Amino acid sequence: MVSPKRELRKVGLTVTMSRIKVLDVLASAQTESRHLRAEEIYKCLMSTGDSMSVGTIYRVLAQLEMAGLVVRHNFDTGQARYELAGDDRHDHMVCMDSGEIIEFRDQQIIEQQKRIAKEQGYELVDYRLVLFVRKDIRTEKSVGGI
Repeated sequence: MVSPKRELRKVGLTVTMSRIKVLDVLASAQTESRHLRAEEIYKCLMSTGDSMSVGTIYRVLAQLEMAGLVVRHNFDTGQARYELAGDDRHDHMVCMDSGEIIEFRDQQIIEQQKRIAKEQGYELVDYRLVLFVRKDIRTEKSVGGI
């Protein structure tokens, strides 16, 4: 994200400290490909001495999502997770054992989905792909030398 202030103005939102702080936390998490829950954003803010209620965080996240600056994911884990919106198209894998969320990109998958839509007489506008996975124990053993 270039500048939170600029991004907020571009989508017609008033620049507030709450919005800037939430965007800053999400930008930091994005460098590590992390998808944060509202409570995790709260903890990040508290650890830097910033105070904001969880309710305010949810309200700000909803505003940012409606403005197209933030994407909310529901990975069937019971709690929404958030990341900055952007041009970096990617999909997700969710480990059923650890809850880890792994981002991946595969142009072949995108092309296949476009082809399927076209064959059915449609144009692919958007899609969301989430793979629910478990570590392959056989692979772990061979990698670990067991």
